[in-house]
Amino acid sequence: MHSSLPLSISQNIHTFAIMNTLLDFKKIEKISKALGDPYRLKIIEAIRKEPEWMQCGCIVNMLHLSQSAISHHIKQLVDAELLIAEKDGRKIKYTLNKEVFAGYAEFINAYNQ
Repeated sequence: MHSSLPLSISQNIHTFAIMNTLLDFKKIEKISKALGDPYRLKIIEAIRKEPEWMQCGCIVNMLHLSQSAISHHIKQLVDAELLIAEKDGRKIKYTLNKEVFAGYAEFINAYNQ
């Protein structure tokens, strides 16, 4: 236990460690930073609404940003493991990594208790 922290925070940290061993604090930080951009949130929302996968070209058309700007945002989301990328011929398609979102939501919800 973290003896220098107040008991409730210490309990939350301990509960989080038990509940979700997939996400550590560095991972939480990376996810939080990736989610801190409005364009990335728009990308995630658009991909969430797709029943299967979304190709990068659709994202470019939707946001009216340059291909390089979209690539930068997608790279941040993939690096944070929020998106799963899959090659489809010469193109790449994306879907949400629901396990990572669930783990992140669990972490955030621990502060509601």
